[in-house]
Amino acid sequence: MRPIVLAAAMSIALPAAALAGPASKAVKFFYVPEVKFEADAKYRDRFTEPVTKLFELNDKAQKEKPDEVSCIDFAPGLDAQDFDQKTVSKTLKLAETVNGDTAEVTASFNLFPEGDDSNREMVWSLKKVDGRWKIADITSKTSDWTLSALGCGSSTE
Repeated sequence: MRPIVLAAAMSIALPAAALAGPASKAVKFFYVPEVKFEADAKYRDRFTEPVTKLFELNDKAQKEKPDEVSCIDFAPGLDAQDFDQKTVSKTLKLAETVNGDTAEVTASFNLFPEGDDSNREMVWSLKKVDGRWKIADITSKTSDWTLSALGCGSSTE
């Protein structure tokens, strides 16, 4: 009976392990061991279009008006400005779906130990470029927005 139990346990464990692949590692980088700001120029090589266009507009806005808040004034991967690193690290769950040279990684986590509004679900869209997973976009399922669709640039007010 023990081999059957072991086989059953393995069949349950294996699909979960298959979900955490190279695309998930590309996303996990932005959450642990510490949250990183996606729009930071030092991480640009981890991204591709369409979101890189928004980053370029954000950079331009920062240069033109350095004393004003630029387009990206929050951590897109968190859908927040404030968070508790220990809670994010402890609650982070990644689920990966790969379809050829594209992938989606869903990151679910809590920002803080308490509070219903601290739950987040983010979908990271990735493309394989030159054999490496690059982030093409980030969507908040929690707040219903997509990073590449955020406005940035001259106001027409």
